[in-house]
Amino acid sequence: MLTPLEVLKLYPPHGGTLASMLRSRAAVANDREFIVYQGRSYTYAQVLEEVRRAAAVLVAKGVKEGDRVGVMSLNHPSSVFAFFALAGLGAVMVPVNPDYGVEEARYVLNHAEVCGVICSEAALPTVQAACEGLASMPWLMLSETAFVDVPDSLAAAPEPLDNPDATCVFIYTSGTTGFPKGVMHSQRSLLTAGEGFVARMHLQPDDRLLCVLPLFHINAIFYSLAGSLAAGATLILEPKFSASKFWQTVKETGATEVNTIAAASSILMRRPRSEYVPGHRLQKIYGAPFDEETFRVFQDEFHVATLIEGYGMSEIPGALNNPFPGPHKVRSMGQPSRHPDPAVSLAELRIAGDDGQFLPPGQVGELVVRTPIVMQGYFRDEAQTRAAFRDGWFLTGDLAYVDEDNFFWFVARKKDIIRKRGENISGAELDRVIGNHPSVLEAAAIPVPSELGEDEILVAVVLRPGMTLAHEEIAQWCRERLAAIKVPRYVALVDSLPHTPTHRVAKFKMREDASLRAKAVDLQAVTS
Repeated sequence: MLTPLEVLKLYPPHGGTLASMLRSRAAVANDREFIVYQGRSYTYAQVLEEVRRAAAVLVAKGVKEGDRVGVMSLNHPSSVFAFFALAGLGAVMVPVNPDYGVEEARYVLNHAEVCGVICSEAALPTVQAACEGLASMPWLMLSETAFVDVPDSLAAAPEPLDNPDATCVFIYTSGTTGFPKGVMHSQRSLLTAGEGFVARMHLQPDDRLLCVLPLFHINAIFYSLAGSLAAGATLILEPKFSASKFWQTVKETGATEVNTIAAASSILMRRPRSEYVPGHRLQKIYGAPFDEETFRVFQDEFHVATLIEGYGMSEIPGALNNPFPGPHKVRSMGQPSRHPDPAVSLAELRIAGDDGQFLPPGQVGELVVRTPIVMQGYFRDEAQTRAAFRDGWFLTGDLAYVDEDNFFWFVARKKDIIRKRGENISGAELDRVIGNHPSVLEAAAIPVPSELGEDEILVAVVLRPGMTLAHEEIAQWCRERLAAIKVPRYVALVDSLPHTPTHRVAKFKMREDASLRAKAVDLQAVTS
């Protein structure tokens, strides 16, 4: 196995742009597969040609430096070609969740002021409806046929611009208040994150990275795509995550690495073992959070040797990870991420108190980060951009602590703290503990007003299909595992919980839902 630095040194130096890194990798890996999609593959040389054709098409559409183009599609090679082509033109890709409804899509397309939209055929009606009423009608193009039939008469694409600090992508966060913010990243930020991912997962040129997460997600773009490019490796694009077909896909594609989120890992652990396909080549999984059971199932039953936990946000991708060679601390966020080149510094992290002063190991405060892989700001929102930083440190809004070994540990979102009788209670802890009940599919705890001031705890619970569970049984489960003050007073059994586009529970929507309190059983009233 090559070291991460040896992997990067296989290729000529690049100039910090997507175009320059693609040329660098093609200079050595010209005939190596770069993109694989449903049985079709594109070598590095072929991707260079596809990007040139895509750029010619976009220029013909009038795209110029600084323009924004929306991409609302399931994972597809055309999204990758468009991304590289737009970056070469100095333009910006705005990936949009293809599952968005009309109003959600309209907000993003309008806020980003897109000049055009590339979308899948299935999303076309939503895009057309979303574009109605915009200040100017964007041009529309289908992702399935976007760059297939490029006429010879089309003017040649210009040479890619040489500006590594040019904004190349907006990532719209799901937010905690309802309105997503457009996180802006430069080409340099993206490629540095990709190089960091080579170190994080010890990627090799012959690795085959399976991408089942959507290309509107920071993980898929900054880790899977940019990591594959940085290593000169192969990216296997799947339209979307399919739990029932996952292991068959892993076996058929020869995937060696995959990135997951907690929901996907949990689903796979609970699927029928008859779907598991032995003899695969999958060796490495990146994601979070992983608990002891996740490690046991994936290593012992699914025979995947290495699971790496990490932490990042749309604003600061790849800030922390458990070291690939070890030591590993299960459930931790890991240690500050490193670049393959020790001369290149990546993330610095501290724990800060409410007064902004840094705290010693063991004390809980806000995690703050200083890193070159950082957003340029929120598009059209200078106030929120200013509020996100203090003295050059990005304020994550996450409460955490660092131990004596420099491993960081997540405690809760600052906005996910329930203040009860003078104590801070982590909603995330309650979610995890109640979610571990064998009859529970998903749980989410939120604060509700107390007659005594401060908060009481309300937990909304979705049961697994065919399961029954009394409200009091949930409280008893908590009593056996948590301090008495953390036992919920209100329990609501619901059919589903609201989610953000990145599959997190949308607790801000729950807090706004007055009917949730009405549905809940007051266990204090029942027992009194």
